Amino acid sequence: MSSGELVVVTGPPAVGKMTVGRAICAASDFRLFHNHHTIEPLAETFGFDSPAFELLKDEFRRRVIEEAARSGLRLVFTFVWPVDVEADADTVRALLAPYAERGLPVSFVELYADLETRLVRNTGSDRIAAKPSKADLAWSDAHVREADVRHRMNTDPDGPSAADAVYAAHRHLRLDNSGLVPEETARRVLAWLALRSSEPATAADRN
Repeated sequence: MSSGELVVVTGPPAVGKMTVGRAICAASDFRLFHNHHTIEPLAETFGFDSPAFELLKDEFRRRVIEEAARSGLRLVFTFVWPVDVEADADTVRALLAPYAERGLPVSFVELYADLETRLVRNTGSDRIAAKPSKADLAWSDAHVREADVRHRMNTDPDGPSAADAVYAAHRHLRLDNSGLVPEETARRVLAWLALRSSEPATAADRN
């Protein structure tokens, strides 16, 4: 029987995706691949938003996930997904393919938190250490605010988005982690994953 599993943690900037991913991995045998593993070296070399940056960012992510699936890893992959952008939904489908085509479990954990909470988290020392491009806190703060204005960063049960069809094809947990420490969020995620055999394809956290 094939081994391996992919858990994709999405949500707006500074919601805690990387930190929660680390907590999941600390409490299990998952490995972490967060979005800034590719962003930081490419931004340093090519600069943000350059054609080379955009091309290689997606290519590197795809290749890492391909090899993780081939190796049978249980992988946590984290990134920001503007759920209203159809092209991004296609990109996500391509990133999932190495696991999905092998019949390996793919689950989504969509984190959400209010802007005030995320602005506080944006100044965390662990976040800045792992993401040097966020060290300019004035710029980083503006980036968090701007993202909320430019795009929808979370799904809404009452408003359709380009992400809905992708989420609907896999197990999907929408979790408000505003008042949760990372370890508690991780505990809830792992408990939810353990219920795979008895839960429906889509689930929601109800606090």
